[in-house]
Amino acid sequence: MAVFALADTDPQAAGPVLLIAALLGQFAVDFSVSTIRFWADRAASVSAQLRETWVYGIDAALSPIALVIAEQIHRAPVAALAPLPLLWLLTVFARERHQRLESLLELNNAYRGTALVLGDVVQADDGYTGEHSRSVVALALALGDQLGLDVEQHRNLEFGALLHDVGKIAIPNEIINKPGKLNPDEWKIITTHTIEGQQMLDRIGGFMHSVGLIVRSHHERWDGSGYPDGLIGEAIPLEARIITCCDSWNAMCTDRAYRGALSHEVARAELQANAGHQFDPALVEAFLTLIASTRQPTTPTPPITQLPRPGVIRA
Repeated sequence: MAVFALADTDPQAAGPVLLIAALLGQFAVDFSVSTIRFWADRAASVSAQLRETWVYGIDAALSPIALVIAEQIHRAPVAALAPLPLLWLLTVFARERHQRLESLLELNNAYRGTALVLGDVVQADDGYTGEHSRSVVALALALGDQLGLDVEQHRNLEFGALLHDVGKIAIPNEIINKPGKLNPDEWKIITTHTIEGQQMLDRIGGFMHSVGLIVRSHHERWDGSGYPDGLIGEAIPLEARIITCCDSWNAMCTDRAYRGALSHEVARAELQANAGHQFDPALVEAFLTLIASTRQPTTPTPPITQLPRPGVIRA
């Protein structure tokens, strides 16, 4: 009514422009009031509430119907009943959509539960691999947040990081935990863990198929010399490139069967030396910025005989 009052026009005489202005004014007032209320009650940010403004599109779509009814109701009061079939239809659609969403949520929970069980199986099979995977999850999600991944990428990254070594369940522990250098036959066996992991996740189905592709590719290298497919550069899924970087960092900064933990200074130097070869150089830069901002404590630098050679970071 404020819009009509300011325009000094009776609502029944208002033209299309004035009616649209009144509708926008209503949306603005409604959004302002709800923003203040939700901010006070739930500390909801304005940006979060802006993502919900799509509901005003529904109001706008129904407004022409309301306008026609409002113009006719004085001459034919029965016109007020005209929206009832539409409201009934919308109710049916809403109920069906709610049921589909519930089914989808239950299915996603089943996928999530299965993935978490697999993560526990990895940890039970080999304690280091399980702890390593959970550490990689934390690093990968922090880097993913810094890169602004969307919801689907964030979900796939989380599960890809958690399950990137799930295929090692099929690898003998004496190979995984071998203190010395792997011989060619042992190396060939251990490289199969990426494909084994993908096949396990493919059998789960759903979005775990996408996670399986990430698991398959987390040992690909930026220069194309990785395995199993020899993918090059951006042909490697972004989530897999993130995991590669975080996986290698955690592997270098923790005690392994074949060497002690490296200091963060040495690990940084190794990432930089392998940027553009093993790692996406842009991700290395973003990751090192992230690590610097977290101010993680450093570990003592090990003897030079324990340092990995550039290009052979074992994770």
